[in-house]
Amino acid sequence: MLLARFLNKLFKKGGFILEDAFGKKYIIGEPDQGNLIEIKLKEKSLHYKLFFYPDLYFGEAYTDGNLYFKSGSLTDFLYLALENIGRTRINPFNNFLNKFRGSFRLLTNFNFIKKSKMNVAHHYDVSDDLYFLFLDPLKQYSCAYFKNEDESLEQAQLNKINHIIKKLDIKPNQKILDIGCGWGYLAMEIAKKYNCQVTGITLSKNQFNHANKKIRELHLNNQVEIKMIDYREINEKFDRIVSVGMFEHVGRKFYKTFFNKVYDLLNERGVALLHTIGSVDLPRDPQPWITKYIFPGGYTPSLSQIAGPIESSGLIVSDLEVLKIHYAHTLKHWKKRFLENKEKVLQMFDDRFYRMYEFYLASCEAAFKFGDQVVYQIQLSKELDTTPPTRDYIYR
Repeated sequence: MLLARFLNKLFKKGGFILEDAFGKKYIIGEPDQGNLIEIKLKEKSLHYKLFFYPDLYFGEAYTDGNLYFKSGSLTDFLYLALENIGRTRINPFNNFLNKFRGSFRLLTNFNFIKKSKMNVAHHYDVSDDLYFLFLDPLKQYSCAYFKNEDESLEQAQLNKINHIIKKLDIKPNQKILDIGCGWGYLAMEIAKKYNCQVTGITLSKNQFNHANKKIRELHLNNQVEIKMIDYREINEKFDRIVSVGMFEHVGRKFYKTFFNKVYDLLNERGVALLHTIGSVDLPRDPQPWITKYIFPGGYTPSLSQIAGPIESSGLIVSDLEVLKIHYAHTLKHWKKRFLENKEKVLQMFDDRFYRMYEFYLASCEAAFKFGDQVVYQIQLSKELDTTPPTRDYIYR
């Protein structure tokens, strides 16, 4: 079997049992008998699909129920697979198809305002109730900041909010813009802590409605305004600009547009902070399963792809921090809560949707734990002396 031979070359550490569509079993690597992973393929086409294009077809097969685990779990296998694959490329066929899809997508995908709204609605307007099953009470759908691995998700998300606020070096009564504000809780926290005027913008109807309802409940109407608008449609000046988990949706063609807009919106003594998923490797093509089923229009850039547009905009990188492993911990918490709420998820959606979101959370966790994915926090200004010369103010 071509697939079994290929997998035996790939898995140098650990292993599993693979049962093909005809019931024949293959030993891949050296399986751990104490935690045996056994995968069953239901369709014979997977014998070839998983060899030629595993980046797409493994997730599809699991989502559709044509691949399942007779023992062990999806997470067990993804940990094992990503630990063996790491940051290397799987095989020439997979790489060629990724390159072909990526090049076609780059040529044909234009995240103009209308398209951006459609992409956001695809993911974020699925159901607030779904996300609230696994997010923390402040509804932070982005990487938390774990000062130690044993911290709760709630504490780690508070750490993240406080870390971002410190980096922005906010002063009372300043005017703040939150690009991609989600359900609005970061904007609300800034307003409460610093008595600032905060504008949050989102393209999600669900997030817009929820945020405005919460603002009214907290009596923050005179401090926080949430708008359903694209960042390219804002024409004001701000003392501070923050963007958390939104840049992944900007699109490679629009990086210059984004940073030029941040420059235009920022006061001369202003500070901006970009918090985005990125890759530690050279620029690569989008992950095909994620972009097809979860984040259409999404892309996680290499640092080199971000640096050029920042420099050409006139902005200065005044601080850069790489958050390693933090998102793996965050996703582990989200996945655990999602799995614990299986019955509630199935009341809202079907089995296929449940498997799709399980694969989304588990595969992303493994990518941040063993692959090339990290989070970049990039502080930006227009002048070198806008922020203090040391980082003491962040940790004070």
